[in-house]
Amino acid sequence: MIGPSRMNYYNYYTEIEDTFVRRRGKHLLLSPIDWAMIEGWKERGIPLHIVLRAVESVFDNFDKKPGPRTIKSLLFCREEVEARYAEWQTAQIGSHSEPTEATTDNGFSIEKIEAHLTKSIGDLSEVHAESLREDLDRTIARLSELSSGLTNDFEAVDRSLSDIENFLDAALLSHYDVQHLKLLEKEVSTQLKGYKAEMTKEAYDQTWRLMLLKRLREEVGIPRLGLFYL
Repeated sequence: MIGPSRMNYYNYYTEIEDTFVRRRGKHLLLSPIDWAMIEGWKERGIPLHIVLRAVESVFDNFDKKPGPRTIKSLLFCREEVEARYAEWQTAQIGSHSEPTEATTDNGFSIEKIEAHLTKSIGDLSEVHAESLREDLDRTIARLSELSSGLTNDFEAVDRSLSDIENFLDAALLSHYDVQHLKLLEKEVSTQLKGYKAEMTKEAYDQTWRLMLLKRLREEVGIPRLGLFYL
């Protein structure tokens, strides 16, 4: 297995998906719930190697004692990920923290990022949502400022883009049409209903929020800004 020091920061999602699909034995696309869960792990700072080892372990154990049901969702691995992360955190107390991801360049360039920012600014300019107009204008201004002062510190650039995305997320949840927002909230709750009993409140709330934001972005036409989406 690839060690954590060699695992590039921007491969978090694809490495987890590739490992799950490989062990699953059949090509199976991850569900919106799975993607939201991965995003939640990333936001909490769970190291990629912890997740990969947990997924491998779940399938190893399942292969030894296969049951009548197959593993169809990454959600099946959630409990093992949480357990291994808790063990890893305990092991870090009093020791130097193990680097979670490498931050080396993975094919990014200032030119590619400039093109990404230009496209994002163009997409945001095409959004027709009056309740978000002021927030969109502020976002475009921040992206333009970032573009004009780009450096090759790609991790710092990605952190800045993450901050801008968080600003937009807050705007979507605060300024979007209230009645329509309630409708989407109800739909997301319905989608997650069958999984709620298997999740901690923290995991459920986080997954619910990420799924709601995904629906909002897609509906409004707001692009993802992070370098992972470049």
